[in-house]
Amino acid sequence: MSIFTVSIGKEQLWFTAAHFIAFKGFREPLHGHTYQVQVTVSGPVGPDGYVVDFLVLKKIAEEECRTLHFRTLLPELSECLTIESDKESVQVECEDGARFVLPRQDVVLLPIGHSSSEEIAQYLIARLRSRLTDARGNSIQTIEVLIEDIPGQVAACREPFVVEAE
Repeated sequence: MSIFTVSIGKEQLWFTAAHFIAFKGFREPLHGHTYQVQVTVSGPVGPDGYVVDFLVLKKIAEEECRTLHFRTLLPELSECLTIESDKESVQVECEDGARFVLPRQDVVLLPIGHSSSEEIAQYLIARLRSRLTDARGNSIQTIEVLIEDIPGQVAACREPFVVEAE
């Protein structure tokens, strides 16, 4: 059985966002990137001739990137950040005493421990997997997300396309 690969991204799949990496004893300054994203899925060609419909994959990936665009990305599961939010603002207190107060609509709280490109890639895989499960032509066996935060610096996450039973 042949396995095929379908990829979309980089030039047409991107978002600009602010973030900072923090872990015990370290915090980098708040800064931003224009992240370029590539999504690759692999599997056999199904009866309709697809691994997955390119148009569906592209639409879903673009929508997910749009939710991160022009936002500050904060890791909800951080061990060294205290994050409190309400309808109007998000307050972040760092281990080093730095404090940020941001408008709520400018922040995306991600269910990750660090706002690294690696963990953002894994977050996007989870979002794509949940939305692609019922896509026409889906015979996906693996999914990979590459994120380039600066030219030549790429993080990748590849996982089996296994959908959790609800």
